[in-house]
Amino acid sequence: MAYGRWIMSRCNKAFADKGASNKDTARKGTARKASTRKAFANKAMAAALLGAAACQAAVAAPPPATCAKPVYMTFDTGHMGVAPLVAQVLQKHHVRASFFLANERTLTNGSSLDDQWAPWWKARVADGDVFGSHTYDHVYWLKDLPDGKFLVRPSAGPNTGKKEVFTAAQYCDALNASARRFHEMTGAKMAPLFRAPGGHTSPALLKAALACGYHHVGWAPNGFLGDELPSDKYPNQRLLERALQSIRPGDILLAHLGIWSRQDPWAPAVLEPLITGLQARGFCFETLAQHPEYAKWVVPQAAPKQGKPQPK
Repeated sequence: MAYGRWIMSRCNKAFADKGASNKDTARKGTARKASTRKAFANKAMAAALLGAAACQAAVAAPPPATCAKPVYMTFDTGHMGVAPLVAQVLQKHHVRASFFLANERTLTNGSSLDDQWAPWWKARVADGDVFGSHTYDHVYWLKDLPDGKFLVRPSAGPNTGKKEVFTAAQYCDALNASARRFHEMTGAKMAPLFRAPGGHTSPALLKAALACGYHHVGWAPNGFLGDELPSDKYPNQRLLERALQSIRPGDILLAHLGIWSRQDPWAPAVLEPLITGLQARGFCFETLAQHPEYAKWVVPQAAPKQGKPQPK
C-alpha cells in the first residue's frame, strides 16, 4: 500500500543518513582508545536495532483510520456459486462490504436465503458487513399504475417471470420479507436500505418504500463493475482495467454473488486484483455505515463473540 511504501522510504533514508553519520564519527574517533570505540559501537548498534524495530512496526501497522478516498463495495445476491470465494477475498484483504438480499435460485437448486446459506450470512454479520433488502422474490418494477399501484415482475419465487400488480403495501411486504428472513438466519437486524432489482424505480416507488422506512441505494456510473455483461464481449481483464481507470473516491460499486448468464465468472478473477489495485492507489473500502448519505440509517450490529472461525 502507499502508506507502507512511504514508511519504508522514510526508514531507508533514515538508515542511510545514520550510516553516513556513523562513518564520519568513526573516522573522527580513530584516535580514541579501543574501549571508547567499543562502547560507541555498542551504542550505535543498539540505536540501529531500535530504529529497525520501530520502522518494522510502522510498516506492519494499519493505515490511518481516516481515508480521503473511500469507495463502497456492494453485492446483490445471485446464484451464490462464487459467494464463498468472495468472502475469502474480502476477509483476506480486510474489506467490509454491503449486501442486498433477495431469495434467488442457486446453483444447488436451493435459494440464496435458505437454510444452507444461513451460516454464510451469519458469518458476514460477524465480519461487520452491512445488509439491505433486494425484495424477497427479486421483484422488478416495470411501470407505475393508477391508484398508487405498480406493474412488477418477480425473477424468483413461485411467480417467476409473471407480471403482477402490486400495491404500495405489497411492495413494502416484499422488502420486509427479506428483512424478516435475514433476522431468522442471523439474529441481526437489516438496515432500512434497499436496492431495487436492476435499479429500476420511479418517484412513486421510492415514495412507497420510504413510507415503510426504506431508503434506496443505487450505484455510481463508474461503479458498475460489469459482472452482468457477456464475458465474450467484456472479458475479465477488460472489466478490471476499466474499473481501475474510472472509479473515483466516493463511488458505490456494484457486483453480484453469481450471474447465470456470464460464462467466465467475474469473482474472484476481477474482485481480488480490483481490491489490491485500488488499495495501491490510496483507496479504502468502507460499508454504507460510513457513507455520508446512508450512515444515519445504519444501526451498528453488536460486536460478534470471539470463537470458532466463521464459515467462508
